[in-house]
Amino acid sequence: MSLEFVSVENIKEIAHHYGYWAVFLGILLENLGIPIPGETITLAGGFLAGSKELNYWFVLGSAIAGAVVGGTCGYWIGRKGGWPLLVKIGGFFRIREEKLLQLKQQVSENAGKTVFLGRFLALLRIVASPLAGIAQMPFLKFMAYNLAGAAAWASVMVTLSFFAGRLVPLEQLVVWVAQFGLIALFLLIAWIVVPLWLEAREAKRQAGG
Repeated sequence: MSLEFVSVENIKEIAHHYGYWAVFLGILLENLGIPIPGETITLAGGFLAGSKELNYWFVLGSAIAGAVVGGTCGYWIGRKGGWPLLVKIGGFFRIREEKLLQLKQQVSENAGKTVFLGRFLALLRIVASPLAGIAQMPFLKFMAYNLAGAAAWASVMVTLSFFAGRLVPLEQLVVWVAQFGLIALFLLIAWIVVPLWLEAREAKRQAGG
């Protein structure tokens, strides 16, 4: 896929020509791990709604529906075949199954937060639902967090671009949202990794002492 094809201008043209279907399919396919800039398409939909080319409520509904359907598909993929795949990947990287079981338990304990907050992080948005399926999160509980997260995320993205698009170019808005996502992802990784590093360091110190 060329950089020219995925330029913000071309994405805006796609959203303009295909409207609500572009928003729905864009975020749905992104949730399934296909390299489609679903978030950018959603921002473009909100931007076009701000300029009266699309209807705000239809854009919002399309974004929520795409996110919910994509997340649900990801959940069942994880629940039906995700664990064996995760074990194979772990074996390739020499991660013992015991460690993966610990990870599965941690995800299970925080599955709701992972599904809801994962909507706002590009990488986690793709893997959160399959991880919830792997962790055997009850489906009705998953759907509650899936729907709430999708509604919250879509409302922020569409409303932000609907109003901010009148003040700044869409290209600048996409850059700001991407930067926020990277910072949030970095903070999340630090929140997970730093305690594990400190725990391993303390265990090593005690073993040496």
